[in-house]
Amino acid sequence: MTGAAAVGRIYRRRQQWGGLGIAVVLALTLGSAVFAQFDWIDGLTAFPKAWGWMAANFVPNARAWNDLSKILLRLGETVVVSVMATTVAAVVSFLLAILGSKTTRFHPVATGIVRAVASLGRNIPVVAWAMIFLLTFGQTFITGFLALFLESMGFLTRSYLETVDEAASGPVEALRAAGTPWAPVVAHAVVPSVLPSLASWMLFMLETNIRSATLVGLLTGTGIGFLFDLYYNSLNYPAAALTTLAIVVVVLALEALSNALRKVIV
Repeated sequence: MTGAAAVGRIYRRRQQWGGLGIAVVLALTLGSAVFAQFDWIDGLTAFPKAWGWMAANFVPNARAWNDLSKILLRLGETVVVSVMATTVAAVVSFLLAILGSKTTRFHPVATGIVRAVASLGRNIPVVAWAMIFLLTFGQTFITGFLALFLESMGFLTRSYLETVDEAASGPVEALRAAGTPWAPVVAHAVVPSVLPSLASWMLFMLETNIRSATLVGLLTGTGIGFLFDLYYNSLNYPAAALTTLAIVVVVLALEALSNALRKVIV
């Protein structure tokens, strides 16, 4: 009976906390709407108007299709920059994760530095990085590359750290007990067990960077983002629609390829 009463108390407590959480979310939502002077009726009725405008104006026409080669060229530039930023960040993040992981235990100071670097890169959004580097490098591809690289490095370093930390400690301890040096321990006990997960995280980051690179291009004046902005500001909505369609097709194709590779790797 005591056990049943304890379970009942836990269940009621969870209900109370759940109800409190829902109330807080509702209060924040309503408070934000009031602060922003958001009209719910206008917001809901705007959807049909928006879809009607898109059906009438945001549709590729014959003239827009003539610009397809230009769109694909800019899209290719965006993909290349995203791939470069992701792969370079993956290599750097892997090295940092090995140095900063508790499993590999290189040095306590290295662990603290690596986790601080990961936190800094991860918590500053890619748009903020792009704006920072705009002041130094201007509107160039290097600005977009560095912005994507730093955010990717922060995210991947954090993900790789957690992956390496969760690696099986048994083989590591066994090799250390046998007097094996640090580098062979990492190469033979850690890397083989975490490599599939690291590759999966890198593929996920690549998908994210393709999307982020479009937004970064708006700021840096490069890639597909710049071309979309150019079409949109010149009221060339059909070409802007074709640009958007090309981005969606590439992102979906990359996601399908990434999922297929994950199944093979993992």
